[in-house]
Amino acid sequence: MSDLVTVILAAGKGTRMKSAMPKVLHKAGGKAMLQHVIDAAQAAGAKRNIVVVGFGGAVVQEAVGTQAEVVVQKEQLGTGHAVLQAAPLLREEHGTVMVLCGDTPLLTGELLKKLYDAHREAGAKATVLTAVMPDATGYGRIIRTATGTVEKIVEHKDASDAERRVQEVNSGIYCFEKDDLFAALAQVTCDNAQGEYYLPDVLSILRQKGEKIWAVAADDYESTLGINSRVQLAGAEKILRRRKNIELMESGVTIMDPDSTFIDADVTVGRDTVIYPFTWLEGDTHVGENCTLGPSSRFSDAIIGSGVTAQFVYAHSCEMADGVTMGPYVHIRPNTKLAAKVKIGNFVEVKNSNIGLGTKLPHLSYIGDCDMGGGVNMGCGTITVNYDGKKKYRTVIGDNAFVGCNSNLVAPVTIGDGAYVAAGSTITKEVPPSDLAVARARQKNIAGWADKRK
Repeated sequence: MSDLVTVILAAGKGTRMKSAMPKVLHKAGGKAMLQHVIDAAQAAGAKRNIVVVGFGGAVVQEAVGTQAEVVVQKEQLGTGHAVLQAAPLLREEHGTVMVLCGDTPLLTGELLKKLYDAHREAGAKATVLTAVMPDATGYGRIIRTATGTVEKIVEHKDASDAERRVQEVNSGIYCFEKDDLFAALAQVTCDNAQGEYYLPDVLSILRQKGEKIWAVAADDYESTLGINSRVQLAGAEKILRRRKNIELMESGVTIMDPDSTFIDADVTVGRDTVIYPFTWLEGDTHVGENCTLGPSSRFSDAIIGSGVTAQFVYAHSCEMADGVTMGPYVHIRPNTKLAAKVKIGNFVEVKNSNIGLGTKLPHLSYIGDCDMGGGVNMGCGTITVNYDGKKKYRTVIGDNAFVGCNSNLVAPVTIGDGAYVAAGSTITKEVPPSDLAVARARQKNIAGWADKRK
């Protein structure tokens, strides 16, 4: 079993975000940056995750929930000080502590596992995750010895010309042996311009003791990028979506234009599904096989069966079974379940309803708070009148019923199996099975009226 414990630093405000919300809760790829880091830590095999919170701590703690333990850094006095806040929770630990940053949403479990394994194999007291940057300006440079160990980390402003030519930089992510980490942290001082306790000072202290300091370079520098502004957040968003699109295409999904298709990290899509441009798949959305989605459609927290066709659709917190056809210009609202082979035509809204097998809602209808059987045909312009100004009521429609165009079904009301409703009717009473309901004024023609008016 892994002895890995992570400490995730998430106390900063992130002033460059210019937000009332803690930086680590800003989303990329459909979930908070901090959530990406926790997921990566869990995927790497961490047995415990500890999140250090500060600014907006209560909100961050609520977002973390039961996924990790939380400690509070009451004053933000540097990264070394932040790690010290986790010391009481780690008294009984004697393995490896990995220090992560809560604003690095591009980390992967594979990368963190690589760091941990390399740290153990090297027998190092500390190991730094590094990245080779195409432009290393502003980053702390990793200066190695001839044997590959870390001699020092030098900040850009303090680096010589030769050191500035080094492109390997410090990502701010480390593995430490726990006892060595906290022994060194006890010696870190705040004798600097900012008056803060810096975690990288631990490396210098360990190095002076003759301990081995190792470094592992990420295969892709993008994975180590930290986010400090909304511009950088947009860049991370693009990378995450590119990764997701590649993952899906390699698994058998056709994405016609990846640059205009936006799929969140946790979405799943079955093979042979085709996704047209300007389609969003968000949150906890799961798509079956052989679907055709888009263009210009958005699905959020939606369960979509196989063989579903949807164009110009917005569907959220709902379910649709195999073979459903929707669109164009359809809104499927929360708590709606569409059974197999349901057809939803243009300009239809369905809300909090159960629609039965093979039922057709062809066009221009509002269906709200309705339990509808299978084989029903709803005429154009039919409305379930579910709200009386104070309460909402349900409409029940039996199997194989036929509702004519421009009808109003005033809930609570029941239409029986096989019943018919004449076009233009306003139904306020139950329609028994197989009956025809006609609820409209009798037509009266006034002879010569138009001529008299002239």
